[in-house]
Amino acid sequence: MRIYDGSPRQNYEEVLRSIGAFLDQRGMREVMVVEAPDGFVVQGIVVENSTTGVWSEHVGQQTKETFTFLDDDIARFMEEGHARRDNPQRAVTWGQAGYYEQAFRVVGRYVDEQKPADIFFFEQDGAFVLRLLMRTQTGSRHVIAEFTRDEVEAMIAQAPDFRGEKAKTQPGA
Repeated sequence: MRIYDGSPRQNYEEVLRSIGAFLDQRGMREVMVVEAPDGFVVQGIVVENSTTGVWSEHVGQQTKETFTFLDDDIARFMEEGHARRDNPQRAVTWGQAGYYEQAFRVVGRYVDEQKPADIFFFEQDGAFVLRLLMRTQTGSRHVIAEFTRDEVEAMIAQAPDFRGEKAKTQPGA
């Protein structure tokens, strides 16, 4: 979140993680995320299941959905995520973190390390292409980064090491 108007966004890791949890809940795929001055615009494809009759098979229809999340919405998502993770009963009800929650968290960690002014990224076949607006001494410029599906999955697998969670979960630790 922003500390004050005009400041760089703080903690993309948690912000994107909370958006990812929402996407997992909605079953969205092939997503696009655009940072706006007061939040994010998120677009993705959802498959809506329907039946056409007693004898027919289930048929799914793909639709594109677009959401605008203001900073207040993101703050609420983050609070809900913390409450869910801090409460073992809610964690059982909710289940494990989904792919987008995990993937967006590790992408967000990378973004935090870069310290951009704003971000835009999209998913294509499980790979993420990021465009980061970077401030330099001579002005601003865009930087492109791409993470393949395999790279994202490797980053997800390494995430507990960055957080020091492996040592906590090993017997005798």
